[in-house]
Amino acid sequence: MSQLNLAGVGMTSERTRVRLVNRLREQGVSNNRVLDCIRETPRHLFLDEALAHRAYEDSALPIGYGQTLSQPYIVARMTEILMASAVSLDRVLEVGTGSGYQTSILAQLAGEVYSVERIKPLQDKARTRLRNLGLRNVHLHHADGGFGWPEKGPFTAILSTAAPREVPRDLLTQLAPGGALVIPVGDEVQQLTLIIRDDENDRFITQKLEPVKFVPLLSGTTR
Repeated sequence: MSQLNLAGVGMTSERTRVRLVNRLREQGVSNNRVLDCIRETPRHLFLDEALAHRAYEDSALPIGYGQTLSQPYIVARMTEILMASAVSLDRVLEVGTGSGYQTSILAQLAGEVYSVERIKPLQDKARTRLRNLGLRNVHLHHADGGFGWPEKGPFTAILSTAAPREVPRDLLTQLAPGGALVIPVGDEVQQLTLIIRDDENDRFITQKLEPVKFVPLLSGTTR
């Protein structure tokens, strides 16, 4: 991959990325490490070429198979919530690799990222992108995300990029003590939800944060 492709030109240039970061600040995203990752990560590489010119809009964009590349605000917001709430980002589980964009942001901030995707062609594309960006601390798994990745748990942090109607019990059991889960929950009406595992008092602390709109968390796998 050429340096030109990484840097971007015109609507994918550094100047365009800086404008996006400024908009995110205005919307309340304040974690500078997260904002630096958003600015430095070539989001246009996670889209088909026909949509690359829209990469630095603050909007969700289609990536095929009925899935979307999340809005930059949501990526930044979920990531900064996870960083502020989890005991650490040593071992992070991502439910829904999708294009790999959210994965790439997490990988720059976490020790190890374990990402589960149910749609094999999306996972294959994401694997190539992450490899080209030199992100070697990401581990991909083709499986039903609702079950998490129990063999690799427990996780200090879990982030889901798809919305179940109810929080899957398997994800809660894979949270380490002090771990945090950030997940959209609901059907027609969804709420971004933060759940922290409080082992000292043997409970999960749940907080509803803001309304969101994500693709549903579906069961099964596809090739």
